[in-house]
Amino acid sequence: MPVKPFLDTNIVVYAFTSDDPRSERADTLIKAGGVISIQVLSEFVSVLRRKQRRKWAEIDEALGVLKILLDPPQPLTVELHEAAISLARHRRFSIYDSLVVAAALRAGCTTLYSEDFQHGQVVERLTIQNPFVA
Repeated sequence: MPVKPFLDTNIVVYAFTSDDPRSERADTLIKAGGVISIQVLSEFVSVLRRKQRRKWAEIDEALGVLKILLDPPQPLTVELHEAAISLARHRRFSIYDSLVVAAALRAGCTTLYSEDFQHGQVVERLTIQNPFVA
């Protein structure tokens, strides 16, 4: 069984944004399946509410779609937090980016789709890809 990619918050947000040129590619990635974390879900809700001013009903609907298309989200645990701190310390990532990378590694993913890192960067067995790079 092929390993599914981990999707960062920006990918999930673009999939539910209609007026962005990245939306179609993000939607394709979501529909292909993947892994996210509770942090990604929380950031997604925050962006939809705070920046896009979406109603709760729209957010609930979007969360329902994600629940169908993606694997159950990786939980935020003390162990994940400790792994993220180690990544932040050694890789100089922000704690929030480190939590994403740590969750992707814990899930066994080999690809992380994100705009927030250097395209092609490798962390342990995880390759970070910006899916919007031409």
